[in-house]
Amino acid sequence: MANLKEIRNRITSVSSTMQITSAMKMVSAAKLKKAQDAITAMRPYAEKLTELLQNLSATLDGDAGGDFTAQREVKRVLIVAITSNRGLSGAFNSNIVKEARRLTENEYAGKQVDFITVGKKGNDAIRKTHTVITNNNNVFDNLTFENVALIADELVQLFTEGKYDKIVLVYNQFKNAATQIVQAEQFLPLVPLKSDLPQNATDYIFEPSKEEIVLTLIPKMLKTQLYKAIRDSFASEHGARMTAMHKATDNATELRNQLKLTYNKARQAAITNEILEIVGGAEALNG
Repeated sequence: MANLKEIRNRITSVSSTMQITSAMKMVSAAKLKKAQDAITAMRPYAEKLTELLQNLSATLDGDAGGDFTAQREVKRVLIVAITSNRGLSGAFNSNIVKEARRLTENEYAGKQVDFITVGKKGNDAIRKTHTVITNNNNVFDNLTFENVALIADELVQLFTEGKYDKIVLVYNQFKNAATQIVQAEQFLPLVPLKSDLPQNATDYIFEPSKEEIVLTLIPKMLKTQLYKAIRDSFASEHGARMTAMHKATDNATELRNQLKLTYNKARQAAITNEILEIVGGAEALNG
């Protein structure tokens, strides 16, 4: 009977775990809808802003971007690793840490590589082996454009002051609830902008000058680019957690069913043994 009690305890434990994972799945599903709507609504604006900047820059000299396009010998690299504050989301966080380490060991081997982290999980893993100059865990407490713009301003300042020669964003791009694509995206210096359109395809009158418009749009575009990356990561986090909790719930259900089957077999065997003992005792008395 001790064996039966142990199986009953395991069934109770697995059932409790299944209730927790099922609740977490439903919470992430509700949050995913809002996060998905936000990134879906933002992408057309970000893409149009980049397209506008490309069209303007295509007609300007190569140095029109000012300090934002300064190409220096890459000696110091800053990687912005965007993860989450919570776990239980499958390989969502570990994929970012792996990509960050791959960049450090391969593409930027022999160079000084520092990190700015967005999210507690990435910070906890990366700071064990690399220098983390700033950690922005609290940005997810109130994920607004204004709060993200403060981080973008810090990145721009670090680059324009020459403290780093290259800044790279590493994050999960949201595709759907089951798929997140790891991206390593250059933030600064700006990639030379080119346009496939003929240079004189359209004649516009610019007020103020095209140079002033470009230099005004670039900071706006950089803030939007970072905000989009964090929004992508935020939606990906809930998609990954919903998928992970769905699989965990299915696995817990399967395990519970197996334990119930094992319990019923053991109980049936115990009852059969008791019946045999009773029958055997009765026959002994009759004899």
